[in-house]
Amino acid sequence: MRKTFALQLEGRHPDRVLDAVKHEIRKYQRRERRRALPEGMDFWDFDCRIGADSASAAAIHPAELIGALDGQARSGATAVYVEVLARAVQRTARPAKALNAEDSGAPDH
Repeated sequence: MRKTFALQLEGRHPDRVLDAVKHEIRKYQRRERRRALPEGMDFWDFDCRIGADSASAAAIHPAELIGALDGQARSGATAVYVEVLARAVQRTARPAKALNAEDSGAPDH
């Protein structure tokens, strides 16, 4: 989804407009997560960008998207560009922990 949302609409309270934008973003993410995964992939991840327009949009973590949207609204922006692209991802193994202080029982000072 690549879309520019108007945050101030005539006849609508700005908080309700912001709630509608958040709802649309969450609805898109839920819909994408329901899609069938390609062979060998484990889950859907999202590449997110947000900004005043597409040229100035900055990449952010999907968990920070709604907070960044709130920040844009608080700053007085009349419109905000949101880009959320789904991609299938395979989980990676966690790195092995170093066997230094954990096995010896000594505190980490």
